[in-house]
Amino acid sequence: MTALSQTALLRELEPVVEKNLDRHLAVAKEWFPHEYVPWSEGRTFDGPLGGEAWSESDSTIPDVARTALIVNLLTEDNLPSYHHEIATLFGRDGAWGTWVHRWTAEEGRHGTAIRDYLTVTRAVDPVALERARMTHMSAGYANVHDDEVLHSLAYVSFQELATRISHRNTGRVTGDPACEALLARVAADENLHMVFYRNLLAAAFELAPSQAMRAVADVVADFQMPGNGIDGFARKSVAIALAGIYDLRQHRDDVVAPVLRQWDVFDVTGLDADGEAARDQIAAHLDDLERAASRFEEKRDARAARLASR
Repeated sequence: MTALSQTALLRELEPVVEKNLDRHLAVAKEWFPHEYVPWSEGRTFDGPLGGEAWSESDSTIPDVARTALIVNLLTEDNLPSYHHEIATLFGRDGAWGTWVHRWTAEEGRHGTAIRDYLTVTRAVDPVALERARMTHMSAGYANVHDDEVLHSLAYVSFQELATRISHRNTGRVTGDPACEALLARVAADENLHMVFYRNLLAAAFELAPSQAMRAVADVVADFQMPGNGIDGFARKSVAIALAGIYDLRQHRDDVVAPVLRQWDVFDVTGLDADGEAARDQIAAHLDDLERAASRFEEKRDARAARLASR
């Protein structure tokens, strides 16, 4: 079977985009960031207005929750780069363009709400946060699959679900009901975004099964969260994983495996030789993730036991 061009894929998938856009708009709930921020807790910082400087004692949430919130916010901050990537790939016209702008508008609420919460509650050092934002956004973001429609759809199908889980678990770890409610609201948006992209790739499996399978295999093999460019991301990711906010087990069992089941990848028919090879690679990678997740859990348990014995 001749591979479909990127232009042909965009054209053939546009009716699916339109259908899922209508579905999204019907089920998405309107919400307002200002309603999730405890404004009465706020007070003026030092600087031109002569308030009080931030101190470590101002924060009432655990250190690891603070780390996760910063990573989550800095990830959301790079929205201009994400918008550029998908607008360049999907276009700004028709159903694709309508979705691009709607997605961007919904994602924009997330950064606004999380930053307002962190600033008002003094959960993090605002100076350090702003410097980190400037550094991270100055580097921008480039999707390694930015010129390939199916690879990009596969990536965001997994990434949106991973982000949903990270936000929900971060909220729980804070121990603050207000923060948990806010991040649950953000996570609900991310889940709808995941469903949208997942449905598009499901349609692609019917349209071009071997190309879709190759895209999924490539993305699963080298998946990285969009915040991986954040300064100190590796160290922060370890702390987040150790706290059970987002780790290899969750990545395999709660992100990769469920999405693959939705696409029914191991029962897809009509594959060419490369499509079959790609499916074998997906199965092998699932096994690799299982081994890696088990090793991490063993190390985490051993570490916890050492700390408990001290």
